[in-house]
Amino acid sequence: MRAPESTPPRVAAPLWVAALGARCPRCGRGRLFDGYLRIAPACTVCGLKFGGNDTGDGPAFFVMLPLCIITAVSALLFELKAEPPLWEHMLVWPTFIALVVGFSLRPVKALMVALQYRYRDVEHRD
Repeated sequence: MRAPESTPPRVAAPLWVAALGARCPRCGRGRLFDGYLRIAPACTVCGLKFGGNDTGDGPAFFVMLPLCIITAVSALLFELKAEPPLWEHMLVWPTFIALVVGFSLRPVKALMVALQYRYRDVEHRD
């Protein structure tokens, strides 16, 4: 009886390197994005193709769901403690939301691409 063949482990960069640095999930050196959120066609260092990656609305969901809860609770506490006029709420919370989304959407999308690389064969998909 033959021993079952095992597939060799995939070479992968640490998830934090791929996510926070927006780097290639395989080598950790090439750029993942070709713009703010548009994924590059391939890694310029190791040649990994990114064409099969499809994060869909996942990054937006995983950023907005906790952000909505945090914003609602913070706005309520701000109202109860400081009792500011309405214009302050209209100034503070949209700015807060825009900053948090702007800084967190890109690393979350990079993390999802890195997880797809580790757990799915996305390089050979069209």
